[in-house]
Amino acid sequence: MKAQPKTKATRTRTKAKTKERQARATKAGPKPPAAQAQEILIEARTPVKRVALLEGGRLMEIDYEDPKRPRRVGYIYKGVVKDVRSGIGAAFVDVGEPENFFLAAKELNEAILRAKGYRRGQSFPIGKVLRGGQTLIVQAKREGIGGKNPQATTRISLAGRYWVFLPKDGRLGISRRIEDPKEVQRLKAIAKQLKRDDEGLIARTAAAGAPEEALERDFNYLLGTWKGIEEKAERVQAPARLYQGLGLIKTFLRDRLAPDVERVVVDDEKTLHEIEDFLRYLHLEAYLDRLELYDDERPLFEVRGVEAQLRESLQPKVKLPSGGSLVIAETEALTAIDVNTGGDTRHRTQEQAILHTNLEAAVEIPRQLRLRKISGIIVVDFVDMKRKEHVQKVIERLKAELKKDRVPTDFIDITELGLVEITRKREGESLMEMLGDGEAGEG
Repeated sequence: MKAQPKTKATRTRTKAKTKERQARATKAGPKPPAAQAQEILIEARTPVKRVALLEGGRLMEIDYEDPKRPRRVGYIYKGVVKDVRSGIGAAFVDVGEPENFFLAAKELNEAILRAKGYRRGQSFPIGKVLRGGQTLIVQAKREGIGGKNPQATTRISLAGRYWVFLPKDGRLGISRRIEDPKEVQRLKAIAKQLKRDDEGLIARTAAAGAPEEALERDFNYLLGTWKGIEEKAERVQAPARLYQGLGLIKTFLRDRLAPDVERVVVDDEKTLHEIEDFLRYLHLEAYLDRLELYDDERPLFEVRGVEAQLRESLQPKVKLPSGGSLVIAETEALTAIDVNTGGDTRHRTQEQAILHTNLEAAVEIPRQLRLRKISGIIVVDFVDMKRKEHVQKVIERLKAELKKDRVPTDFIDITELGLVEITRKREGESLMEMLGDGEAGEG
């Protein structure tokens, strides 16, 4: 689908704004070095919106928003308990969607448990806590996969730029990526001042170094959002949707826009203006200079090579720079990744060539997990290494790359057979599942 041609007046205004941004950027100082820079590309001309994160021109993440297949993770509902299954310790909740949501006993918040005389961590029969016809405020935690129902939780969480607010959970936490002890203590102290005892706060990675005023403003926004949800819950009859979040583009920018993002390229002028307003709302005016309008008729993702990289990501074989390769096999139970050597003749010994291939794989594997949205159990079979120090180098590289993933991903262990085990939190369908019917990839 081609974009409508722009009028001369529109192009003139666009060029003027571009010059204005460039002038402001000059005053703001140099941008991050290109070698470290990232880009966010946004295709918003077509009904299916797509957002991609590139690093040095390489596709690292891609996401979709298809109105025909809305993703409900994060949506909040006023639901009605339809069926309590004591045998499996769960209930099914009608939230007004085509299928009922599965609510496990472990997903009941502290307030619900306390009202029935129980506490978190204690074993209890779910039939003593929930009953049919009872109304609950629940949040979609995971989409239904295969024949499984979507999963819900009553442990509500609302994400902002700097905080995750937990209105029914007294936890206090700090992102594991914030490693400076002084900053951890600062954020904990601020969180304790902001929240009540029965509320929870988790500092996100972006909170590191953020001014106290900005942290307080973000908390107040989340608190206000929750109060609005509670007020709506009192007015409406269950089942009903209470909250559905910001949408793909705004959520992606809120979570990914960081100092090392050199530019945000948008192919739709209306969307560009909406992003400008959103950044001002978040008091992120410093990033306005990094917004660019793409007004060519050719699709942005095609011109920037995203489509080609996306097609490669659906193939089982991934080439490594030295000539080696990964072979990725996704199954319902787990994902197996096999590392193979190639014709690398740059190293004097076979041991050095194997180490080099494995180090390349240790960088590429976390990228593939992010790009393909692979989750659950991942088993990696690296090329056999005889020297322990080589094994340690590869593991350290792998761990460092896994830390870059915003989705909780952990190196677990090396089995007796030399296989590396990794776990990655499931947040929804994999890229293969999303594009399996070919619809989401139409551009």
